[in-house]
Amino acid sequence: MNAITAKKAPVGRPQVPAEERLETIADLLLARLGDEHPGLLDGDSSWTWDEVVRESAARAAWAEELRDPERPFHIGILLDNQPEFIFWLGAAALAGATVVGINSTRSGDYLEQEVRHTELQLVVTDASGDTLLDGLDIGVPKDRFLRTDEPSYAEQVAAHTCEPTRRPEIDAKTQMLLLFTSGTTGASKAARVSQGRLVGLGYQNTAKYDVRRHDISYCSMPLFHGNAVMGLWVPTLTAGGTVALGRKFSASRFVDEVRAYGATYFTYVGKAIGYVLGTPERPDDHTIALTHGFGTEASPEDRARFLERFGATLLESYGSSEGAGMVALDPAAPTSALGRPAHDGVKVVDPESREECAVAELDEHGRVLNAELAVGELVNTTGAAAFEGYWKNPEADAERVRHGWYWTGDLGFLDDQGFLYFAGRSGDWIRVDSENISALLTERALRRHDDILTAAAFAVPDPRAGDQVMAAVEIPEGRTFEDLDLGAFLARQQDLGTKGAPRFVRVSHALPSTGSNKLRKKEIQLDGWRTGDPVFWWVGRGEPAYEPMTEADKATLVAEFDANGRRRFLP
Repeated sequence: MNAITAKKAPVGRPQVPAEERLETIADLLLARLGDEHPGLLDGDSSWTWDEVVRESAARAAWAEELRDPERPFHIGILLDNQPEFIFWLGAAALAGATVVGINSTRSGDYLEQEVRHTELQLVVTDASGDTLLDGLDIGVPKDRFLRTDEPSYAEQVAAHTCEPTRRPEIDAKTQMLLLFTSGTTGASKAARVSQGRLVGLGYQNTAKYDVRRHDISYCSMPLFHGNAVMGLWVPTLTAGGTVALGRKFSASRFVDEVRAYGATYFTYVGKAIGYVLGTPERPDDHTIALTHGFGTEASPEDRARFLERFGATLLESYGSSEGAGMVALDPAAPTSALGRPAHDGVKVVDPESREECAVAELDEHGRVLNAELAVGELVNTTGAAAFEGYWKNPEADAERVRHGWYWTGDLGFLDDQGFLYFAGRSGDWIRVDSENISALLTERALRRHDDILTAAAFAVPDPRAGDQVMAAVEIPEGRTFEDLDLGAFLARQQDLGTKGAPRFVRVSHALPSTGSNKLRKKEIQLDGWRTGDPVFWWVGRGEPAYEPMTEADKATLVAEFDANGRRRFLP
């Protein structure tokens, strides 16, 4: 590959002065009335911002007509990324309703319980979504389903055409979203998001991720997730740029769709970047207009490869559906760091003592030499003002807010220059031979392999004491585990450490993932080495050398747990 420097974006219009900033999404939308700049692209179809607002207003009027004042004004949307999703986001803002994005990758009892919990009045969907919900008791009768693919739907929208307005009682505290957390490490929860918090993110992220009027923002991450809404839709609306829709993320279509739209900005998750980089290179990859993207959990190596191949910079930061604004980007930060704490209240503490952790001592490979003292939970000690709670889940609220602090549930550490590093989720430390091993560092080492699209590392119980490291890797169709030569590859990773190489490796062409393209790590961990996918294990010491793990091997290992009285540790 030829080295490509990052493209320079032209200067867009300046940020709106603080004293002129609006307080609600409804007001941001109404400020776009009369704006003839393209606001939305969907294939060959396009809408100006003025048209987007008017489409939203018609749906807002329809929703208000159907509203039951005795129940929460919650509207479920079960659609791929299509214009109707954007129009209903706008409709909810103008009507003072709450959008609940329904995760189309869920099904059965899990989906039923998740959706029913949010107390919907209406469901906006199509034939595919109707089929997914068929037979489930979500608390919404079928006559309250608005099917976007039925002729009567367009007729109803046309019948409610009106001059755009917003309900007068809407203010910054008006709830606009219930965002389900990704559920990668446990049951998902519905995070409450107000119009005011979204507006704040709009202004903050246009500056933080340099989203401007000229930008065409390619949206292939699902609109039911905070990544697409908070990182792309709201900043693009705030800047008056253009949203360009991809129905679903597809690595094979990514470059073609970005090129066709002339997209300059996008959002991602790390797994998606791995998939894109796994597609065959083209000689003109670097000629696409893409300049930058925002996301989380792309490894430093993948970010460098993406810049080299496409000439676009990936901006990693820290955030969640529950809250953001804890990390400030800094161009001087090392590639593996998130940036600096955004204010003095952001700290890394021992969750037991609540004392600040020691400064991390790093070796030449960036490994933490004093992990026991330096790694702790990332907290906001100034309080939980940005956290608006979960929908009717006081237990989860209490877990997030303790001692007057906001606890993220994520691990981190600070170096001697004050840069903040992400060290994984709170359950991502693996105790091997009385030493803490970072699952995140193991994952990063695995992801450097050209034929590993994504990877998860996690603890599995040791039959005698503590844990062992296991990994699950996803490889392309047509590749086998033997093709990886994984033992030799891991031996060359100088920053992995002597205990970081996995003892067990699950190999799959399609690991379980969420609708936002994050691996279902808790599910994968519970499967452990008793999965139906092929598992290879490293027996003995020295350089990692893997061999297939047979059913007889698994039975022998279970017997070893029994012999040591540790069967209870097996899931």
